Amino acid sequence: MIPREVMVAGSGSFLPGNPVPKSEVDRYLGELTGAPVKIRKWLQRVKDLMAELLEVEYYHFAIDPLSREFTEDNVTMSVKAAQKALESAGVQANEVQLIVYGSAHQDQMPTASVRIQESLGIDHCAELSIHANCTSAYKSLLVASDMIRYGRYDNALVISSSMSSSELVAEYYNQPLVTKEELFLRYFLSDGASALFLKAAPEKSSGLYVDYVYMESVGGNKPSAMGNKRPAYWMNPKEEYEKGYHHLAQMFQEELRQNFHEADGSVFLNGLKRMLKQFPFDMESVRFFQVNFPSKHISELIMDECRELGIQRQTLYSKMSVMGYLGPPMAFLCLDRILKEEILSDKDIVLSFVTEVSKFMQAGYVMSWRQF
Repeated sequence: MIPREVMVAGSGSFLPGNPVPKSEVDRYLGELTGAPVKIRKWLQRVKDLMAELLEVEYYHFAIDPLSREFTEDNVTMSVKAAQKALESAGVQANEVQLIVYGSAHQDQMPTASVRIQESLGIDHCAELSIHANCTSAYKSLLVASDMIRYGRYDNALVISSSMSSSELVAEYYNQPLVTKEELFLRYFLSDGASALFLKAAPEKSSGLYVDYVYMESVGGNKPSAMGNKRPAYWMNPKEEYEKGYHHLAQMFQEELRQNFHEADGSVFLNGLKRMLKQFPFDMESVRFFQVNFPSKHISELIMDECRELGIQRQTLYSKMSVMGYLGPPMAFLCLDRILKEEILSDKDIVLSFVTEVSKFMQAGYVMSWRQF
């Protein structure tokens, strides 16, 4: 069959609770009173540096700082974002033919996609769950858009959520074992969810079109720079806790720098070049470039590199300063904000690309506004 055009018919996002100022992060996530003294002193010093580099003013956490109870989870946040996307598309949940859910990782059975289906009250639909750190949202978009493009389904609900706080609260850690790499993440990750409703586009219908979605992995010969120590089988939970294998860590010093940079540029730049080679377009048409990184400092360095591709610095689009870094959901949340807060003109392009560092998986998308 002739490939069909795919458009974003609706979008939605959900951020839990009230905005949390950076001065309140430790109150929400909990003080690490049981960590080694050396680690606590380092943590006190690094907070100000992190605030300067990240330039995040507010976060969102799905936790009550007084009761220490979680107020949301990955499924409830996903459902709320999905309901907003369906509402903006003007469709009912029972019209959804496919759900594709993307998150950093999951250890739950049954998987999140069918739990979301149940919560939305959808009796019958196809579904997939994809867990690939920050590339998971892009991969969900790729699968869903291709399935619509080639006629398997006529529409799809694509969702991503991140409940980072559940791995960052003080109660989660075996505190005497914590390392700098395991605490580094506490000051830029945040909670939230976002969703897109895609559909096969009617002929000459104005809107945002999914032109191309890309994915690759360049980590085959690079060591992991983010992850936990869990083996590929279920451990005794007591042993896992006692060994600290559940702690999520990210390398952030020389090891990460060495593997992020290659002889001819960063892995990000080289991956973006490969995507643009497969799907070339006029760079002057880029209206917004959503660089999916957890640091404004890193994003600006990347923009310096991207000048050689003709991407202008003023196209950088980020909402991280007012919500922290949500991980995978940022890919759709920024689209939701663009669609609801910005004015797009005919042939404007929204470009996005991400490098995740658990194993240097990369992904991106190209979308264009068409006015008829």
